[in-house]
Amino acid sequence: MAHASTDTHKAAAAKSNCGKSVESPVVASDKLERLKVWGDGDPSLRWAGAFASCGGKGATQSSTIVYEIEPGGHLGWHTDATEETQYIIAGTGELKMEDGSIHAVRPGSVFVLPTNVRHDLANTGKETLRAVAFFAAAMFTQDFDTVMLPPKSHILGTPNRAG
Repeated sequence: MAHASTDTHKAAAAKSNCGKSVESPVVASDKLERLKVWGDGDPSLRWAGAFASCGGKGATQSSTIVYEIEPGGHLGWHTDATEETQYIIAGTGELKMEDGSIHAVRPGSVFVLPTNVRHDLANTGKETLRAVAFFAAAMFTQDFDTVMLPPKSHILGTPNRAG
């Protein structure tokens, strides 16, 4: 999911649908290997995700990520360079917004995050929080407050982007 180095890009592409040709429009997202991501110096900042689609690989104008946050974990404060819609599949959590508002989420919750609005999502329950994030761009970046590992950068993005 990250773009910091060629090796990281190849590893992320290998763990996503964006690194290979799509033969079918249906992706078995439960079969996609998740890339583990964590925050440098913050043990609660941990999650795992995989691209189900992105520009040129199953999509032309959007990207889709499936991801999971274990109990007690969170995504990390960040902004997205494109509008994002999320659907919560399992688990419970709190969506925290830059304006200080906090919103409870549970299975079936849907929310839209406008471009460049700082936010975080934390798992407040006892089971894994599972979600799907739909991005309104074939290629995008996310700018995290914390350095993310891998790739040891504040910036994560679609594996199909150059740089």
